[in-house]
Amino acid sequence: MDLHALKNVFKFLSIIGVALSMFLFSCILVGWIYHEDIMPFLLFDGLLFSFNGIVFLALKNHQMNLSIKDGILSVNLVWLLLGIAGAIPLMLYTDITFADGFFEAISGFTTTGATIYTQIESLPKSILFLRSLMHWLGGMGIIVLGVGLFSIINPSGSMALFKAESTGIKMEKITPKIKDTAIWLWGVYMLFTAFDMLALKIAGMNWFDAINHAFSTISTGGFSTKNASLGYYHSPLIIWITTFFMIISGINFLAHLKFITGGSGSGYKREEVFWYISIFLILSLSISGVLIFIDGDTVLHATTHAFFTIASILTTTGFASLDYERWGHIAVSIIFIAMLIGGNAGSTAGGVKVIRYIVLFKNLSMQLKKTLHPNAMVGIFIDKQRASSSIINSTTGFILLFIITNLFVSIYLFARGFDALTSISTALATVGNIGPGFALTGPAHNYAFFTGFDKMILSFAMIAGRLEFYTVVLLFSKSFWKKF
Repeated sequence: MDLHALKNVFKFLSIIGVALSMFLFSCILVGWIYHEDIMPFLLFDGLLFSFNGIVFLALKNHQMNLSIKDGILSVNLVWLLLGIAGAIPLMLYTDITFADGFFEAISGFTTTGATIYTQIESLPKSILFLRSLMHWLGGMGIIVLGVGLFSIINPSGSMALFKAESTGIKMEKITPKIKDTAIWLWGVYMLFTAFDMLALKIAGMNWFDAINHAFSTISTGGFSTKNASLGYYHSPLIIWITTFFMIISGINFLAHLKFITGGSGSGYKREEVFWYISIFLILSLSISGVLIFIDGDTVLHATTHAFFTIASILTTTGFASLDYERWGHIAVSIIFIAMLIGGNAGSTAGGVKVIRYIVLFKNLSMQLKKTLHPNAMVGIFIDKQRASSSIINSTTGFILLFIITNLFVSIYLFARGFDALTSISTALATVGNIGPGFALTGPAHNYAFFTGFDKMILSFAMIAGRLEFYTVVLLFSKSFWKKF
């Protein structure tokens, strides 16, 4: 790696480090409000700010011109920085190892929501807020935050970073400058967070719980301040409010932005949104039917928890209102289908994304037509626009990498001695950034029983899923390093 590229990477990392330290100060304020010992946190945050500030000042005259390679390396290193920076406060205030802290932090920033804590309600308020804040920052992408706020320092590298971090099959921007798009997206993100927080407060939560759950909901993260997650409140209203905000957070935020800024609802008329809502309704009604006609639940109870659970799993949020594994094999099978899907591209949700399945099935249909009619001129159209071969190839490659990564993690866990359901569902839950799986990692359990090495493997699985594989896999390519 040449010196210029090295300076690019370190300058960007220092910018993110400084920004992160500023956000972490809010956790210290929470600790101060609740009369907790804030000195360890304050000292760490001060060191984090100082170290990154010194690096930034040392490179302040360096003109960053990030190439795609620089952006890819920066994004990967940022996630390591986040894991370490998030782990240290957790280690300072709770009796956990570095592997535990790194896992929890990565789970937070990747909005996975898998936790190693067994007694969440006993954690200090500053740590509870930290866990939710990690979700909130990771939801829209701390890289997009950096691009939006610091692109004045990085005028030519913004696009490289946005491409490396943004999710979906096609990167979009709706303003001439990418930093303006990022800032507008964060504005919508904060607006939804505020609405969710106020709705939860009105529904009966206290302010602290409302803020934390709003952070976790809009980011589709899933960390809660309660051991029983949303089930603690025994409130259908809170569950329905959270269901609504999870679903809208699983829709492309550019569609929300277009609607809010221009009054155009065209973004909601896309095929992906149609199928996303359709899948949600079909799966939710299917489980509702199982609960009503097989288990004998009331309509209100069945629909409330069925719609909430599917919304939670489909959007990869990971909240739980009760232990849905007790619903039986049919319901669990339906939930398993939701784990395989995910939300919309451009949303805070993880998973494969609905748009990729649309491309996959349309490609399959096209191949069948070509088999029957070899001379026919056929193509794939998404929202009446022809999909390019690069999008089709990228989608196919993504799904292949998703399968390979899940196979690797599943086989590793099975070889470690865990049962097949635990191994497969845990792989899906971490790689898909969902959180809860089934069996030993089900909604009534957590990830505390895994060894430190297991947790590191699962942490990197979460990072790979969050960065949608290509950004991570490229690091192992010879051509990536050849002319660095």
